Amino acid sequence: MKNSENDAPGLLTRIFRFYYEGFTNMSSWGRKVWIIIIIKLFLIFVVLKIFFFPDFLSRNYENDEQRSEYVLDQITKTPEADD
Repeated sequence: MKNSENDAPGLLTRIFRFYYEGFTNMSSWGRKVWIIIIIKLFLIFVVLKIFFFPDFLSRNYENDEQRSEYVLDQITKTPEADD
């Protein structure tokens, strides 16, 4: 005899089926909302990264040793006391 616990699908399988069925049965309104969400995520992670978060270390330092020294200095630098 088989154990009934082994017959049940795994957690990842159930999660996948839940989302798959939800997306396949989605209305046109839901699809439009997901398109808007995907566009916003693209803007946040790609466009903002390019324009507002340039690669400071590769632009200002020539090799990995200089970059690591700068990062170590910034991490271990003690704040100066305001008198």
